[in-house]
Amino acid sequence: MTLSRRRLLRGLGGAFLALPWLESLDGGRVAWAQSSEAAAPPFAIFFRQANGVAAEQLTGEIGAEPERFWPRAEGALDAANLDGRALGVLTPHASRLLVVGNVNMEEFPYGDGHARGALQALTARGPTVANMGGNSQAAGESLDHRIGRELNANGNDSLFTYAGTTGGWLGGPCISYRGPGVRRSALTSPQSALSALTGGLPGGQQVMRAQQRQQSINDRVRGDLGALLGTPRLSSADRARIDLHLSSVRDLEVSLACSADLGSLTENAQSAAPSGTDGDGVFAHVRLYMDIAALAVSCGHTRSVTIQVGSGNDGSTRYRDPNTGAQMEGNFHFISHRRLSHNSTGTVLANSDVLHHAVDLQFAESFRYLIEKLEQYQVPGGSLLDAGMALWFNDLGNGPAHSAKNCPWVIAGSAGGFLKQGRFIRASGGSTGAVNHARLLNTIGSAAGLRKPNGDLIDDFGDPSLARDPLSELLA
Repeated sequence: MTLSRRRLLRGLGGAFLALPWLESLDGGRVAWAQSSEAAAPPFAIFFRQANGVAAEQLTGEIGAEPERFWPRAEGALDAANLDGRALGVLTPHASRLLVVGNVNMEEFPYGDGHARGALQALTARGPTVANMGGNSQAAGESLDHRIGRELNANGNDSLFTYAGTTGGWLGGPCISYRGPGVRRSALTSPQSALSALTGGLPGGQQVMRAQQRQQSINDRVRGDLGALLGTPRLSSADRARIDLHLSSVRDLEVSLACSADLGSLTENAQSAAPSGTDGDGVFAHVRLYMDIAALAVSCGHTRSVTIQVGSGNDGSTRYRDPNTGAQMEGNFHFISHRRLSHNSTGTVLANSDVLHHAVDLQFAESFRYLIEKLEQYQVPGGSLLDAGMALWFNDLGNGPAHSAKNCPWVIAGSAGGFLKQGRFIRASGGSTGAVNHARLLNTIGSAAGLRKPNGDLIDDFGDPSLARDPLSELLA
């Protein structure tokens, strides 16, 4: 049986979903180590949180707030350095992390702190029109889109997914751009995200049939897979990859079928089954997106996935209070303001700094889920996490100040040895306040595989007025 990787990528049995990379098969002769595809290509999965983190600061509402997020000291990451911090959730994976502090954005005139943070976070660009506030648009392409545009095979778009209520501040999905003023539409349900991998989803009366086809992908290819698994030259590692691939697809199908939020499809799959305002429901969608992201990069469908949580200010989601088990009294934007208000005039919300920390912990738990999902996939040279990067970032430094300074970036994975790991580093050599956000994005883009025409690392992403050379202190 002669099966090339090209045929596998087209899909067995008529199914579009690609199989994982296999070392034993390429016309039956060429192994990974002998192939031009000897190493799994790097990728980036961006995971966005809004409203800053519960960091040390002095506020008029609460007073002196202690540090609850950042490691205790620069240098090596270990249990002691992460103890008592939100990042402590990630302690089992400390050796695989690069925590980057002192990332500072430009004070572009967006007319609103959330617009400045959310729209600049992946673009390093100012507004198309100054001082438009909630109607702002970014004046450039976002990094996730550029990675997909330049590096994806077969012209595939990068995946942009959104968890939370549709609409809201800045229109809901707002961090990914095709170009100046051209905002990307997000996939707003796990079904639509999965359909992007499986060849598209028809509308109208065909929706139910499409859902049934999604749920039976494995059944449709089982005959060909049986023949493939019976091939004597298939290595044990490839058998494990196929088993993991099949179980991942089945897990997705079961999750979609069993989730009440995902029980029905609308004619427009892009707006199907929003998760609502419940934080647990939002994180349930986030985990499904992470399952899909791992599957997408494993199959070579895309080199870039973005998961946005909440609107521009995440002003609808009510996360869980770990002390009571119930939803918090206010939405996350209220919590970040430390008041029951979207501005500075509402009633002060007692213990809102502690509640903000509780939200950070829940984001950390979801990021840990993504790390462990990527570790399950084995590729040449290690796990999928070794090959690429998962990036948890915040488009503000803190709340309620909504600072453009010290915006958190936590990177898991070294992108094939490109980045340092197991370290907490303050960017720009610790020079406090230096605008270096564009430099970080050029570093990440280079780690993902972007290059200038002459083969050098990129230093051309973001506003030309900004420093854009990669941050050498982050490189391995």
